[in-house]
Amino acid sequence: MDEYDDEFGDGFDGMSDYTKLPIYIKGRELAELAFKLADVIDDENEDLTVTKEFMRSDAMIIPANIARAEGAGIYDVRMESAAIIRKAAMELRLHCHALREFGFKEPEYIDLIREEVEEFRELFIDWVAGFDPWEYHIDRWGLFNPPGVDRLVKT
Repeated sequence: MDEYDDEFGDGFDGMSDYTKLPIYIKGRELAELAFKLADVIDDENEDLTVTKEFMRSDAMIIPANIARAEGAGIYDVRMESAAIIRKAAMELRLHCHALREFGFKEPEYIDLIREEVEEFRELFIDWVAGFDPWEYHIDRWGLFNPPGVDRLVKT
């Protein structure tokens, strides 16, 4: 079990089908890389310390929400999870920029995170395209309904 599992874990016991998905595997790799990067950040710089904690938090969100989306199987929940994942991945890229701005001295690690995020993004696009829009519950907030369903919802 690695440090990522020891400290935070997924909250899921045992293996199930989602753990074999390329998007999940890449999400775990991205999270593990973010944790390894955070481990080499010096705590003497407060800005870097805050950034590394944000990185860890955003990195954990990704595989957890892939598991949530796969477990639910319902379009609105899957889309909500996808939006959360997208935001977390984009935040990881922004944290890389912040690390540079705050004087992090090892840019090769930053480049690795950016490359992993890009690989993850490509898998993400295919994963979301595979969501079944007709396996849904009405999102009464209207945000994550399949296309055309909003016109059918009155209240």
